Amino acid sequence: MRVLCVAEKNAISKSVAGSLSRGSFQTRDSKNKYVKNYSFKFTFPQWGECDVVMTAVAGHLTNKQAPQGYGWGECLPEQLFTCPLYDVISSDDNKKISENIINLARNSDKLMIWTDCDREGEYIGWEILSEARKGNSSFDLNTTLRAKFSHLESSHIYHAACNPIKLDKRSIDAVNTRLEVDFRTGYCFTRYLTDLMKNKLKSKENDRLLVSYGNCQFPTLGFVVDRFKRIKYFKTEEFWYISITLKKGITFTWDRGRLFDRLLTICIYQDCIINGGDKFIVKDVKNNITHHYAPLPLTTVDLQKDCSRFFRYGAKETLDIAEKLYTSGLISYPRTETDSFPNSMNFKKYIEIQKQSNDWGEYAQLLLNPSNNRFRIPRKGKNNDEAHPPIHPVSFPKNELRGKEKQIYEYIVRRYLACCSTDAVGSKSTIQIQWGKEFFSTSGLVVLEQNFLEIYTYSKWESSNKELPNIKIGEHVKFSNAKIISGKTSPPQPLTETELIALMDVNGIGTDATIAEHIEKIINRGYITKIKKGSGKSSQFVLQPTILGYGLADGFGKLGFEDISLTKPFLRIDMENNLKCILNGSKDKKTVIQEILKIYEDSYHITRSKSSIIVRAYEDALRHTQEA
Repeated sequence: MRVLCVAEKNAISKSVAGSLSRGSFQTRDSKNKYVKNYSFKFTFPQWGECDVVMTAVAGHLTNKQAPQGYGWGECLPEQLFTCPLYDVISSDDNKKISENIINLARNSDKLMIWTDCDREGEYIGWEILSEARKGNSSFDLNTTLRAKFSHLESSHIYHAACNPIKLDKRSIDAVNTRLEVDFRTGYCFTRYLTDLMKNKLKSKENDRLLVSYGNCQFPTLGFVVDRFKRIKYFKTEEFWYISITLKKGITFTWDRGRLFDRLLTICIYQDCIINGGDKFIVKDVKNNITHHYAPLPLTTVDLQKDCSRFFRYGAKETLDIAEKLYTSGLISYPRTETDSFPNSMNFKKYIEIQKQSNDWGEYAQLLLNPSNNRFRIPRKGKNNDEAHPPIHPVSFPKNELRGKEKQIYEYIVRRYLACCSTDAVGSKSTIQIQWGKEFFSTSGLVVLEQNFLEIYTYSKWESSNKELPNIKIGEHVKFSNAKIISGKTSPPQPLTETELIALMDVNGIGTDATIAEHIEKIINRGYITKIKKGSGKSSQFVLQPTILGYGLADGFGKLGFEDISLTKPFLRIDMENNLKCILNGSKDKKTVIQEILKIYEDSYHITRSKSSIIVRAYEDALRHTQEA
């Protein structure tokens, strides 16, 4: 039996070949210099000893393409909503990869797909199958097998090879739907907007600049512009509140918070003086044990947000480094929405691996010591796509990591060890008092047990500096000062990449795997820019729209869409919900494509009929910038 195995990347192909052959494989070049063919023998339980060839693609093999006659300037943009589409090999390098797969398929009896186990991986597996069929027509969805794996540890790879599943047709249809919708809407709006703005955007280097549209890019831009507008049009308001202070410097805050009516605040203050004098009554004293919860298991979005917040790394940079750690066999698959480990997970196995570290090995040993009662099964979150487990370390580096790779690997390890640790414990004291008819409160914290905080150094939970007075309920206590304090509201801070990732995630813009790409794309398109604020350790990069980005988002916001908007997340959320319907079988691909494209086509005609609004919005943004 001859088995052809195809992975998504050559690094994964080589790693899998090394595990299944126990390092005994032969390497042959293909016509693509980045893709090798690895030959070895492996005993599959269902077929016995087989001759295996392991090779790879380099991501997607094909792109959507319109036929001749639908190029730029050859048709109206709106015709792209209905024109025929077909799949083509996307580059000369991919043509060489395709030829390699076809040639190998001719001499193979079985095809096994080793792409990443997510929607995109299913579709790439379908692309591989489509090319392999050109060399061997016996391959189809029923006869093709796929390995299900989430990391490259040898025993895990062996289990995946011996327990293959089938490619998921519904996942393939869902991705195909998204690709078709993205192609038709992107090309249509991009051509129209570029032609609309061509006279405004000429540069010395180009006759015209591309004004790109993407139905994830524009909502992402919308978030940045919305924050920029909130800052730009913010109006400061004065507020007032009452504060009470004891001699020891303990301050009680007003339960009302603050008022925006000075006269009302003064009246309440005077009433308190009349009814309470210079003493307050202790209404409640509480001393409770409180917990600071250990973090949930790590998802891709949390990895991106935390690396942006803690290390100032961009989302794409973070994913690129995590991908390298994954292909090196150090961590599990880094693209996952799941924040719940499977019940069958052997947690202590991966803690044991970390004992050899000079930095956290002692803590790993502490967790494994049953007498300490420090280990616990990690908490479960609310998300589980059952495709991949949360991100976690699977091996310890044989050679010392350096720079950003070391920093991200350390973060993933510490996060995992923290997940497997007990919560921090503290004692929280709260005192509520009454002065006149008004209520005030103060609180203090004493941390009793650090627990997970000992290893998870990125989170802070510290005891209060102030020592609360020893007073009892019903006691009348004289205070040293009570006064009215005024303040002014402040505008929101500029949007950080961490906040943008969170907004995209909660609004369904992009997936855990593509959020970084969308942010990077609107930066490269010249719609937003990163600006450094502050200096030293307090510095951070914030996101602001360019003149073009602001003008486009502002213009589309003024088009008067009733229940849809191209710079809001609603259309994309609707599409993601429809893709889920394809996955669960309640809708078919054709129906979903027709429904979604009808909405975008209506949006296009509204945009075209009111195009002067977009141009004027850009001109206004340009003029205001020049006048500033």
